Amino acid sequence: MLAWRGLTCGNLAVILAYKFLLRPTARQAAALAACVEDHRQLYNAALEERRGAYRRARLGIRYGDQSAQLKDIRRFDPGGQGRWSFSSQQATLRRLDKAFAAFFRRIKAGQRAGYPRFKGVGWFDTVQWPKDRDGCRWNSIGGGPTRVYLQGVGHVRVHAHREVDGRVKTVSVKREGRRWYVIVACDGVSAKPLPATGSVVGVDMGVALFLTTSGGVQVNNPRHLAASAVRLAEVQGALARGKRGSNRCRKTRERFAALHAKVRRQRLDHAHKTALWLVRHHDLIVHEDLRIANMTRSAKGTVDAPGVNVAAKAGLNRSILDAGWGVFLSILAAKAESAGRTIIAVDPRNTSRTCPSCGHCARENRVSQADFVCVQCGYAAHADVVGANNVLRAGLARQAVLAA
Repeated sequence: MLAWRGLTCGNLAVILAYKFLLRPTARQAAALAACVEDHRQLYNAALEERRGAYRRARLGIRYGDQSAQLKDIRRFDPGGQGRWSFSSQQATLRRLDKAFAAFFRRIKAGQRAGYPRFKGVGWFDTVQWPKDRDGCRWNSIGGGPTRVYLQGVGHVRVHAHREVDGRVKTVSVKREGRRWYVIVACDGVSAKPLPATGSVVGVDMGVALFLTTSGGVQVNNPRHLAASAVRLAEVQGALARGKRGSNRCRKTRERFAALHAKVRRQRLDHAHKTALWLVRHHDLIVHEDLRIANMTRSAKGTVDAPGVNVAAKAGLNRSILDAGWGVFLSILAAKAESAGRTIIAVDPRNTSRTCPSCGHCARENRVSQADFVCVQCGYAAHADVVGANNVLRAGLARQAVLAA
């Protein structure tokens, strides 16, 4: 899979996270599953200790208190918790500590708190080693295929489809269905800005078309979820008819998860390729500052005030989520940062209703999904191109204000 670009460290280096497919043997796959399971149990035990201490004695337990118990836990359970890296277990306890910190932060902010939950089977799939050569080692065997050493698992073969730059900082293993991936975070990677093109572009996001640029280029919406809807419905029907807890039901559930994982990979692939195309050809990219969570909010309403056109709104929400705007914009921002490009997000309100010729704004200007005809001056164009040009104009105005 493609590398995920992360935060910028000054103007010279960036942090990159590479995600590679693992090729474990059957024994190594069983060891990886046992590693994840033991870390899940450690997480749940630490959560139970915190809950019990506060419920019985109003006593708060912190990360340092629980980390200090690890030596005794490992000594009394050498064939279980004692098999794995001490540092990876500390990382799991830090994960719980961060969940509590976020819980208290949301309480202070008056938001919906969301108390940390116990992790059931299938809800804990990642283990992190916070430092290379401390319970893990990237490229552990020189020469031949790339391998990563994990304490308690061994030297696992990695499908390394690209070179890893910089200094390896952390190593994480993640389970996705029946596949295992390793995520390698590196810092000190030299930035590689692309040469200037002198081009600026505005981008209008849509459902009928994935995006339209101010230059009139249109990118079709692949609708990956809709393309797999028939197969998903068949598998979901078989899952509903199966006996809960049976082997057939388990295999059907795995098939269902595998289909969704394929849709996710297709969506990511399309987002990466589209974002790379924009970054390579434009110095400034302006897009709409979309509030996707608000746009996909349910229209059911309440018992006293039920919503209208609920089925149509549900279909629109499904299409918006299938397009993957949020994933695309995140990838676009990361690629632009690494390539030295500028990204500006502008308010999307009325961008498709304002005439770029005379500036008249009216709902009647948008004749249909694809047609724009100004009722005042008669200017006519594709509605998405009009929106993209208005987005670009707003972005250039904002850039001028920031530069002043």
